Amino acid sequence: MKATLSFVLLIVVSQFGLSQNCKNSISGQVTDYHSKAPLENASILIVGTSKEVQTDSLGNYRIEALCIGAYELEVSHPECSTIFLEVTLNNDKQLDISLEHHLEELDEVNVVGDAVSDKTNTALEEKLKLQTLELYSSGTLGDALRELNGVASLNTGANIVKPTIHGLNGSRVLILNDGVRMQDMEWGDEHAPNLDINAAGSISVVKGASALQYGGDAIGGTIIVEQARVPAKDTIFGKTLLNGVSNGRGGSLSTELTKTFGEGWFVKGQGSFKRFGDHEAPDYVLSNTGMQEWGASLQFGKHQFTWGWDVRYAYFTSEIAILRASHIGNVDDLIRAINNGQPEVIRPFTYDLQNPRQEVTHHLGKVKLYKRFEGLGKWNLQYDFQSNRRFEFDVRRGELDGTASIDLELTTHTLTTDFKWDAKEDIQLHFGLLGRYQENFPNPATGVRRLIPDYEKFDFGSFLVGEYQVNDNLLLEGGLRYDFSRIDAQKFYQTSRWNERNYNVDFQDIIVDDRGNTLLTNPVFNYHNISGTFGANYEISPGDRLKLNYTLAQRAPNPSELFSDGLHHSAARIELGDLRIDSETSHKVSASWEKDFSHWGFTLEPFANWIQDFILLEPSGVEFTIRGAFPVWEYRQTNARLLGLDVFGYANWTPAVKTEHRFSLVKGKDITRNSALINIPSANLRNSISYSIPEWKNFSVSLESQYVFRQNETPENISVFSPQDQEDVVLAINTAPDAYHLLGLRSQMEFPLGKTSKLTTSLVVSNLLDSNYREYLNRQRFFADDLGRNFLIQLKFNY
Repeated sequence: MKATLSFVLLIVVSQFGLSQNCKNSISGQVTDYHSKAPLENASILIVGTSKEVQTDSLGNYRIEALCIGAYELEVSHPECSTIFLEVTLNNDKQLDISLEHHLEELDEVNVVGDAVSDKTNTALEEKLKLQTLELYSSGTLGDALRELNGVASLNTGANIVKPTIHGLNGSRVLILNDGVRMQDMEWGDEHAPNLDINAAGSISVVKGASALQYGGDAIGGTIIVEQARVPAKDTIFGKTLLNGVSNGRGGSLSTELTKTFGEGWFVKGQGSFKRFGDHEAPDYVLSNTGMQEWGASLQFGKHQFTWGWDVRYAYFTSEIAILRASHIGNVDDLIRAINNGQPEVIRPFTYDLQNPRQEVTHHLGKVKLYKRFEGLGKWNLQYDFQSNRRFEFDVRRGELDGTASIDLELTTHTLTTDFKWDAKEDIQLHFGLLGRYQENFPNPATGVRRLIPDYEKFDFGSFLVGEYQVNDNLLLEGGLRYDFSRIDAQKFYQTSRWNERNYNVDFQDIIVDDRGNTLLTNPVFNYHNISGTFGANYEISPGDRLKLNYTLAQRAPNPSELFSDGLHHSAARIELGDLRIDSETSHKVSASWEKDFSHWGFTLEPFANWIQDFILLEPSGVEFTIRGAFPVWEYRQTNARLLGLDVFGYANWTPAVKTEHRFSLVKGKDITRNSALINIPSANLRNSISYSIPEWKNFSVSLESQYVFRQNETPENISVFSPQDQEDVVLAINTAPDAYHLLGLRSQMEFPLGKTSKLTTSLVVSNLLDSNYREYLNRQRFFADDLGRNFLIQLKFNY
């Protein structure tokens, strides 16, 4: 009986096996997603089996002897993103597969952290690593950027820091914050960028206007602040930074948390807070130099390779006190301040933020959508909104004591779209359009004549850039951009000022209402600007690269340069614009030679920039007001030339010991007057030596030496009338301070906290020897020494 049952069962099983159809196949072609070119040697594996095939030279593959059923395919190729496909097989199946073959796109999808691709292939470009940004968590964007060659800063004390690239700043430096061009009244010397450095995942600096997709008026350069990329997988991670700072007796706290999902969904929240009291020079307190700052952002969306969208909102507010001794009442105060050598006002340390001070609030909102088209490229569409509110509080008495002297509100709406065609491996084209509307409202309730008028501004821009990989060694890059700007303003002028500047001859037709002592005018200006770039990147040999770039850039004047007319209270000076100012035109040639050997290397970056109709602001005299006598600074145009050189070198002496060396030099000249340009950075030399032992909790320590040369090429000083002395005296307002030398120390260790978390501790000491010095590009150098020794202790928790 058992034998009979076994025989029947054997027959049934055999018949069942014979009835299975295992003669099916899956076949097709594997191609590049962008160019549709076939991919040879791609691997197709049936997960859970040993069945694996390779594509041929035409990208074709075939897997045979497959039964009916469901399978999972793993498809991979060198330098491509591996994908998994689920396939249900009922009979022979034709399945064509596309793989992503561009490394920069792989970074966009898979990389977590601060990795960024080059923004331009032929211009001078440097990047700040995330680790460096974190060390400046309690500082400013301008502080961090000084780590890079060719980047200096124009300061108003320790808290207001404006980046300067190759000697240029303000409206000539474009700041792109997560794809949004910052609109925060950058025209003011004491208007710092309104963004939270703790929200940045990476920062790139393009020295010059070669990155045309971001704007054609970035004659100085472009600062590109990006968010850290998120992985396309289900995870949660974050970090918290806690800083304690001795100089200012304060600190900061920053935290962020990111939650991602396997389908590409993500949400990210971030916030930070900073608080400092009065800073201190080596010998005295810098009274009224404290600050308070809040920053927060929320971002969410869905990022997949073929399409995605995200929404981001960022809030930033700061209250910054300005050195009390820098607030002069008249020109005699300025003469005494320059001659005395120490501040006129020195008070005990306090956390109080008194007048003069600034309060600034910035809102930024962004919605972005992207879509990739197989065999074509990637399309982006973005709308962003910004609102910037600025209060400047003067030292006032009586009923106006708590009223701002300047109250400005700037609202900006921008819509952009672009398409990047990358269907061929050796050619890429990028085209885009921009439309922007901006409105400025100066509150008339300040009791002070408005420095900047009501105006509406309309911008339209378009660009086309491309690159061509000639061969394995040579890449060419070029582009063209057109920008149109229209400013429609409502501006009051004193009739005496109007006639003094001869506007009654050139602009009589823009008068709307003549009120006797004042004139209401309606200036409307249109600007048509063309920018272009062409460059080459040639790899002489591995580790030996040469770049050459030429850029033509035009920049329309900003509202300050056109319309300024009155006392700029936080700057303690009268500023006068000029309605005749036109666009400035820059011709810049730059080169870069990078050479890397086995244990050492160097980079040489010379540049030359000729600027026609260069717009500058410089002291011209003194004017008497009901408040007293104030220095007058006027905008004018001239032809200028800037020449410079950035040098970087490194040497790995042993696996543990490394040195770095940086030198930057800029020479600026007013060609028309054959004189030096104002506010050109001093030459500086930085050398550092670092020692690291990864086995000791990733221990590292470094010592840095910075020598800043005296700026010997400055404009002539001016003669002013002293009401006290009742005679003309020379005001040394352009005289540069002496050279100085600073030492700094950095140390760091890491401690694991469980399997996925760690604690990183850092100690940073700046001005280690507590040296007395004054920086030429610090606007408070007339009144006080710069900062003394400062200890910073940082705790960073990664989780």
